[in-house]
Amino acid sequence: MLKRLLTPKFIVSTFVVGAAVALTAADAAKKGIGYTTTPLIPGTKWHVHDGDRPVPRVVTPAATFSHQAPPPSDAIVLFDGKDLSKWSGPKGDAAWKIEGGYMEVAPKSGSIQTRDKFADFQLHLEFATPAKVEGNSQGRGNSGVLFNGIYEVQVLDSYENPTYPDGQCAALYGQSPPLVNASKKPGEWQSYDIVFESPRWDAEGKIAKKAAVTVIHNGVVVHHRKEYQGNTPHQRNGDYSKPHPPEVFIQLQDHSNPMRFRNIWLRKLGEYDKP
Repeated sequence: MLKRLLTPKFIVSTFVVGAAVALTAADAAKKGIGYTTTPLIPGTKWHVHDGDRPVPRVVTPAATFSHQAPPPSDAIVLFDGKDLSKWSGPKGDAAWKIEGGYMEVAPKSGSIQTRDKFADFQLHLEFATPAKVEGNSQGRGNSGVLFNGIYEVQVLDSYENPTYPDGQCAALYGQSPPLVNASKKPGEWQSYDIVFESPRWDAEGKIAKKAAVTVIHNGVVVHHRKEYQGNTPHQRNGDYSKPHPPEVFIQLQDHSNPMRFRNIWLRKLGEYDKP
């Protein structure tokens, strides 16, 4: 999301990465994680960023899944490890640094987004949270994959890192936690394979088809055609009050953490019975 800032409410106890830590919702609540004064999420009994919400169980993913997968013949390559020509930043060209076949968030450079826009697509990307663990909760390995800058699939270091469930890695931020936590250790490369279906509005400006995503995190399905309730703001419920064309840009968030991304490509879904 756009510049989520930490408050004392998010300061949690320090723990050793690699230790076997099982955090229950009650444990999270005791640590002061999350909010209870935010609105209730429609159709649920949980507040936006509710620390009492059930914590997704941990699933240990296989060593690799689609890591370093070459793009199919009809794919649009958005980042091949060499240049950022397909991306722009707040002041023009994207200012993230490139080395070793990956891009890394440069300090105070801002979020970057694709120059082109797409509707209904399959997106592959790989990311790594910092190997050196600094911070906790939302302050640790934070970024996001956002569609049109408003529909977010969260990126976070969620390996033994307590936070509110609708803000952990692979959550639809502020709305839906992932089915399970399939995160790898800090510094390890992780893969996202995302199918994004764009929203549609009717001629009167009423939502006719909500945005939806299928997300595979490190080979584990964590969302299956899950609908967004609207945009994904911090501490508020989203809505579809501002219609936009189905073509959207893809944004990678600068949340002041040195996140790395590589091997990003996209395929348009197309339609049945249409070549």
